[in-house]
Amino acid sequence: MLKLFISPGACALASHIALEEAGADFETQVIDLRAGQQRTPEYLAVNPAGSTPALQTDRGVITQNPAILAFVAQTHPDRNLAPIDDPHAFAAFNAFNGFLSSSLHPAIGKVLFSRPPLEAEARAEAVELALAKYQLVEDHWLQGPWVFGDDFTLADGYLSVFTRWARSAHLLDSARFPGLNVHLDRVQARPAVSRVLAAEGLSAV
Repeated sequence: MLKLFISPGACALASHIALEEAGADFETQVIDLRAGQQRTPEYLAVNPAGSTPALQTDRGVITQNPAILAFVAQTHPDRNLAPIDDPHAFAAFNAFNGFLSSSLHPAIGKVLFSRPPLEAEARAEAVELALAKYQLVEDHWLQGPWVFGDDFTLADGYLSVFTRWARSAHLLDSARFPGLNVHLDRVQARPAVSRVLAAEGLSAV
């Protein structure tokens, strides 16, 4: 059985959604980031980077959301969770997830999770940088009801992590980001996503 290490509401939500959408046989273990459980010897033995998500498989541990999403899609091909049979489309899927991981996540993370919190001009600058990343998705990547058009992929679940964060922080303005707001509502309405939110003690935002 697969084992996913998560922290409720954190970016590991994307991998949790992926496994639930795939109908995978898996269990979760919560790592309390605020309590510092990610720095314990037990967890560092799983993921030396001390971060979530980490997916324990029978062949070893996979870390980083983009890698886990690709793994889940490729190991559950019947669920059509990514265009794994089309090299170009699959590259685009991975590129988008890479953008979320390396660009959008750090940008909004700086706004929301800096310690000590950003203030005044520093916060305003960080907010505008983050919103520019969301604008790229709104204007150039969101191709239809889902990120890649008519079909849901695991990229949609991953994007919803960051639109949830932005909406919760009152940064996802519906006039500026109409597509992202509709997309988030659509993702959160999916039965698998509803089950994951409930399992993590979360609710739709």
